[in-house]
Amino acid sequence: MGGIDPEGLIAFTQALVRIPSVNRLSHGLGEGPVAALVAARMRRFGWTPLVEEAAPERPNVIAMVEGGRPGPTLMFEGHTDVVTEGDPAAWSYDPFGGQIVDGRLYGRGAADMKGGLAAMLFAAAALEAEGPFPGRLLLAALADEEGMMLGAKHFVAQGHAAGVAAAIVCEPEGGEVCVAQKGAMRLWVEARGRMAHGAMPERGVNPIPPLAAFALSCRKIEAELQAEAGEHRLLGRPYVTPTVLVAGDPEQLNVIPDRAGLGVDVRSTPAVDHGALVERLRAACGQGVSLSVLEDRPATETPADHPVVLALLEGHRRVHGATPPLGGVPGATDGTILWRDAGLPIVTYGPGDKWIAHQVDEHVEVGELVAAAEVYVEAARLFLSVGTESSRVRV
Repeated sequence: MGGIDPEGLIAFTQALVRIPSVNRLSHGLGEGPVAALVAARMRRFGWTPLVEEAAPERPNVIAMVEGGRPGPTLMFEGHTDVVTEGDPAAWSYDPFGGQIVDGRLYGRGAADMKGGLAAMLFAAAALEAEGPFPGRLLLAALADEEGMMLGAKHFVAQGHAAGVAAAIVCEPEGGEVCVAQKGAMRLWVEARGRMAHGAMPERGVNPIPPLAAFALSCRKIEAELQAEAGEHRLLGRPYVTPTVLVAGDPEQLNVIPDRAGLGVDVRSTPAVDHGALVERLRAACGQGVSLSVLEDRPATETPADHPVVLALLEGHRRVHGATPPLGGVPGATDGTILWRDAGLPIVTYGPGDKWIAHQVDEHVEVGELVAAAEVYVEAARLFLSVGTESSRVRV
């Protein structure tokens, strides 16, 4: 089934997890070392990786695997950064230890998404080892997915997505073939005031109350938005969530600050008009309060009958013996940028539970790693062969 090297795949995933590529450059960490390991693995497979910095110390790693016969280009995509591990003492195992316990590989990024990244590389190697195949595979290990998706933006801006027929994003989705994903907006709301002594508030302007009023209005606007947009069959409801609050100095409790800031994370469905929502939120800002859009990513949805979706459905069925459900990504992936900026059809499928990302004791079943790689081989073979009567995808 695909000729996957299971021991090599598992060991490589462990090696990736053991590199703390936390998206937190201010702490001296970054994707560089893990990108170097990915590039080295690609060279061992006999490929020639292209390493490009999307930003200083934020390298993308890209490789093309030629099939040797005419056909389309299928892209497999993964990211090399991870979120913070939080308090290591809260973990049952070292968050960067890559330990395997009872068939589970533990560590930050095990599921999101170094497991999927490793699986796509070993799947490509297995398909290539079978002999000539139609078309080619484009493998992209990109930086900064957990931040502003600088890696995906740079990848598209450099023209690497040109000629790609479709992309499989290898994020953990618990066996679902995810054809939709939520949109995302990152907003920054700032209230300006005038500094004063806490004992003499009339001498200043406190920016905190108007910002608190705006934060409360987010709940009301969210409820209205959910009533208007309804519940998407795969993505659920949209959300407007205040996530970051910055005001004053904890060591100066007797000082009214001159400004306060609030971060808001919006998660939307295809029924939500981002522009209209921004205007509604701006209207809720009081005097001295301004709203800026830091990032705007649309919700996406690929037709369920698209060849890349059908190929994944059938690939999963061949490996697991059952057709998987269609699903939706509750967050946003690099696929958002590939869809928005390059017009690529995208589908998300990878090893690991879809709800385990960013949690303590993140893990992936080692059996899922191997099975996902096998599915990728089957799906690639099917998709790249579409157009010949003998290999037409059927579900």
